[in-house]
Amino acid sequence: MTPEILARITAARAARDLSDLARQAVGSAATPTRPEDRLIAARRLRQLANAVVDYTTLAEALSGVSWETMAAALNRHDAATLQGEYEESLEEWAALGQAALAEGAQEAGDLDAWYGRHHEDADPAVETPVTDLLNR
Repeated sequence: MTPEILARITAARAARDLSDLARQAVGSAATPTRPEDRLIAARRLRQLANAVVDYTTLAEALSGVSWETMAAALNRHDAATLQGEYEESLEEWAALGQAALAEGAQEAGDLDAWYGRHHEDADPAVETPVTDLLNR
């Protein structure tokens, strides 16, 4: 496995967590709670959404996508600034050893099972979307 694939698995995990938290927010919309608690929950949703973007950006950078392409997709005006924001993380991910990569792969089956339980008709019709990353 490669650091790019691990970053994609990590992005999938963050997306799963975001989905679960968003579903909880919908389910508790009418539940009386303190305004601070609603704001904390909303902030957590934003943090998870940012994590999805960050891990996806890392995966794309690790796969060789240009910073100019990523900056345009992220509606960012300066590719060099974007690169500077991710450079340290990119180096850390690129230097991961095989043990860390193999450990990250173990979660793929759990993410596939989660997808199977939450799959709806409009979602991609795949059975093992995360495990399929390991076969690339």
